[in-house]
Amino acid sequence: MVSPLMAARAYAQIQNPITDEKPRLGGAGGPDFASLVTSAVNDAVAGSRRAETQMSAHAQGKAELVDVVTAVASAQASLETMMAVRDQVIAAYQEIMRMPI
Repeated sequence: MVSPLMAARAYAQIQNPITDEKPRLGGAGGPDFASLVTSAVNDAVAGSRRAETQMSAHAQGKAELVDVVTAVASAQASLETMMAVRDQVIAAYQEIMRMPI
């Protein structure tokens, strides 16, 4: 199975044979696809770490339960969003692979 990060890295390494430039999402000067995926993954990981920090602080009596619940809900929403995007990227990849040449 192809992981989304591997697909993003492979996409970022493809060179445009006409201009010898990496393809960009959103036109010239925009962020490339790999950096968008990397940023989204890093944000999801950071949300997960915030939730873990809040849980640890609550266990030590330094944080309120509502802060823990909010951090965990935010991390869960971020993870679910990443999984939905991953599923769409994989579906798009599979659709492209089915196209006749």
